[in-house]
Amino acid sequence: MRSRWNRDLPLEELLFDRWERASSLGFGAESSAYHLSYFYGDVRVGEHVWIGPYTLIDGSGGGVTIGNHCVISAGVHVYTHDSVAWAVSAGRSPHERAPVAIGECSYIGAQTVIARGVTIGAHVVIGANSFVNRDIAPFTVAAGVPCRAIGRVEVAVDGSVRLTYDGVERARGVEAG
Repeated sequence: MRSRWNRDLPLEELLFDRWERASSLGFGAESSAYHLSYFYGDVRVGEHVWIGPYTLIDGSGGGVTIGNHCVISAGVHVYTHDSVAWAVSAGRSPHERAPVAIGECSYIGAQTVIARGVTIGAHVVIGANSFVNRDIAPFTVAAGVPCRAIGRVEVAVDGSVRLTYDGVERARGVEAG
């Protein structure tokens, strides 16, 4: 692994193929899921999705849907339930449950937490270390705790991408892979 790919991985990642794992979970074609990721309940993943290591995707409270061509970066947590009301009411209030949807062609930055009931639109960029507790519109750049819109995403016909943050434009070229 070191000589061929210039990397060293935990034993589990060396022994198991992440594309085979994604396929065995019923995820779409060409998707991958690291062995060091956790999946619970109803999790539906489209084609060409990369799910990084140390992620937790919990669809047990209503299901998680991830569209095609998405990146779910390392350490992302997605929850479809929470037990806040249950805990602070000494068990008198129920756990709250609601599905989560991530639209196609979206990028979720490392260590982001997505709360129950959130819908993230298509072509969205979520910055690292964000807490997403409300819906994010399509073609939005969003970040923060709590996550909020900070810019726009524009995708040209040729595939080039332009991200605009608070009026400052940053162009991104078409990149392979």
